[in-house]
Amino acid sequence: MIGDRILIVDDERMIADTLSTIFRGIGYETFTAYNGALGLDKARQVDPQLVLSDVVMPELDGVTMAMEICAAMPKVRVLLFSGQAGTRSLLRNAEEHGFHFELLEKPIHPDAIIHKVAETLAGQESCCGGAPAQ
Repeated sequence: MIGDRILIVDDERMIADTLSTIFRGIGYETFTAYNGALGLDKARQVDPQLVLSDVVMPELDGVTMAMEICAAMPKVRVLLFSGQAGTRSLLRNAEEHGFHFELLEKPIHPDAIIHKVAETLAGQESCCGGAPAQ
């Protein structure tokens, strides 16, 4: 929903900053972090409704970051995006631990990501094994 807090995490600053500008421009409150470790810290500070994150990043990959965020904040929703083929094994590892994350393939058109974020925020499932969000 408009006004929700979105944390955007990507080690490519241009992508993170561009997404932040797009979502802020349509009424979301946005925060950015430029690697997974910073994303984890920022999530603890701002308690986002949604985390939108790249997968392959230094310090801490996006899947591991998302699992840690979900363990601490089970109501949060997560969307991951990546342009690298090697991310499927990270997602399988998350599923083995009871987490299910949707992966969006880069490049993704801004209209498509806006739609997906709105759809995800309107949904009834959190990122923690499909548990209902409160």
